Amino acid sequence: MKKNYLSLIATLIGFQALAQTITVNVDASSGRKPVSPYIYGKNNNLSDDPGSPTSAAQWKLMRDAGLHFTRENGGNNASKYNWRLKLTCHPDWYNNIYPSNWDYVAKTLQDSLPAVQAQFGFQLIGKAASNTSNNFNDYAYNGSTWWSGTQQNLAGGGVPNGAGGSAASVNGNPNLYLENWPADSTVGILDHWFGSAGLSYNPNVLKYWSMDNEPDIWYGTHDDVMPTEPTAEAFMQLYFAVAKKARAKFSGVKLTGPVPASEWQWYAWNNAKITAADGLQYTWLEFFIKRVSEEEASSGIRLLDVIDIHSYPNETNSADIVQLHRIYFDTAYSYPGANGVKTTAASGWDNSITQEFVFERCNRWLNHYMGPNHGVKLGVSEYGFTNNNANVTSVSYGSVLGTFADNGVEYFSPWYWYPGMWETLHLFSCYSKHTRVASVSTDETTVSGYSSLNTANDSLTVILINRSLSASKTVTLNVSNFTIPNGTYTTKQLKSLPATETFVSATSNALLAGTASVTANTVTITLPALSTTAVILKGVGTTTDIVDTAEQSMNIKLYPNPVATQNACIDLGNEKVQDLKIQIYTTLGELVYSKQYTGSNPLRIEIPSADFNKGIYLVSLTSASGKKWNTRLVKM
Repeated sequence: MKKNYLSLIATLIGFQALAQTITVNVDASSGRKPVSPYIYGKNNNLSDDPGSPTSAAQWKLMRDAGLHFTRENGGNNASKYNWRLKLTCHPDWYNNIYPSNWDYVAKTLQDSLPAVQAQFGFQLIGKAASNTSNNFNDYAYNGSTWWSGTQQNLAGGGVPNGAGGSAASVNGNPNLYLENWPADSTVGILDHWFGSAGLSYNPNVLKYWSMDNEPDIWYGTHDDVMPTEPTAEAFMQLYFAVAKKARAKFSGVKLTGPVPASEWQWYAWNNAKITAADGLQYTWLEFFIKRVSEEEASSGIRLLDVIDIHSYPNETNSADIVQLHRIYFDTAYSYPGANGVKTTAASGWDNSITQEFVFERCNRWLNHYMGPNHGVKLGVSEYGFTNNNANVTSVSYGSVLGTFADNGVEYFSPWYWYPGMWETLHLFSCYSKHTRVASVSTDETTVSGYSSLNTANDSLTVILINRSLSASKTVTLNVSNFTIPNGTYTTKQLKSLPATETFVSATSNALLAGTASVTANTVTITLPALSTTAVILKGVGTTTDIVDTAEQSMNIKLYPNPVATQNACIDLGNEKVQDLKIQIYTTLGELVYSKQYTGSNPLRIEIPSADFNKGIYLVSLTSASGKKWNTRLVKM
């Protein structure tokens, strides 16, 4: 009996171990899409002061960590930046005016990190810094020490309220430190940087331009000139004026907006829904997309390239923090911080709505208003959560990076930066590949796999993240459609990070090298609690073609555009394509024209646009390799 009893215990233990094993299945031929390198970004990396340059050590750290995107417009300080005088206004520090040299930032970035993409910004608020002569003397007041009154409007002769808070005893006069700054002035920086008589900067690494910053809270951050929030439509008119002039000056500019401040402002404008001209009510992001679509249709000008949001989750519980990546696309995730999303209800407010999926909502709105080939990407240019555990931080940040790679997000640049983030950026940026492939876990809440394939189709990296706060997890990793010879392969792992920064360089960091054995395309590996592990596999994939709509360039000419009574034509120039297919959609996604060409370049591609109704149409060209190129046609 004793022997049988022990055997039963052993069997039960075996079943328990089996039940605890998590399976991650990777299909190297499924879900292929380009991974934007710009998700490996960060805010505020470079000095804007020629007298205090970015150090050589900092340049090396950014290079070694694999930084690919840097947002350098300064957030709130961008709204009143004057590129001519190289001055900016600090709305969170008495509205005082200080030097800020974007020319210097862009030049040093091009010289030291020429492959890194930068984001600056246009001013839509209509005012810009003009002089430093009317600053509030904060040093004489309290030795330039921070206190709750730093948001008082004291530049321009204001009188401080010693009790603190944001309300001054007497507000300063903004006309004494600001000047008018219309659309022509703000977009003039494009001529200054890229024009024939300008500084000859490289526009290909200075493409992204934020359409101001957090306009939905101007009444708080910039109450010196915007004491009451403009209507949503009034802001849209400011947006359209700048966007059109920017596009006319530099057609390659990437316009990014509307840059809402956080979750509440994703949906509410001035704390409410928006009543549009059609009499219906809309949340802010839907209204923004709707109005951009309408203006593009009427003007024939592309006015938006990236839906850009700011995201500052307030969670403090570690179990919630490691799930923050689920806010953006996961339609099943009940987010504990859901608030503004409750206004999406037809009734105006439904407290039972807790599924956020803000980017999935944006994709649905974009498809509805602009059609399936709209070409608008998604990005987060400010992000931050509060945490003092480097392992929780690392796992949470890595989960966002993996999720954004999986879903084709264009860029990601956190504002808050903590120990654990340089290490995680380095692991993802330096060991992930260029093409995302599909991975599915049997327990996505606890363990996820984020997989990517190189261009040569012979190297596959699977990054496994264990979000369990205390337990290690055994994972069986199965790979299909990528033949891996049996053997031992390299792993790179982050675990048990200390509270202080550990990343110094590519050779001095906390990344642990290890190995994993592959048998019959399967790996079994144990992941420590709160760890990130990259399994780097060599082999042969079954296909190399992917649909790449992110950065394809093709010398195509569509003419005339806009078109009136005649047909439009497409000139492929010197491009070589096989079996080209053309499809044309309305902005609501209705297919109005389709034609398949067989063989090499057709001699002439004519679009029967004379038969189209007035409006904007989405033109999609697909080659035999599966690559796509999209443009727009306007019928007047």
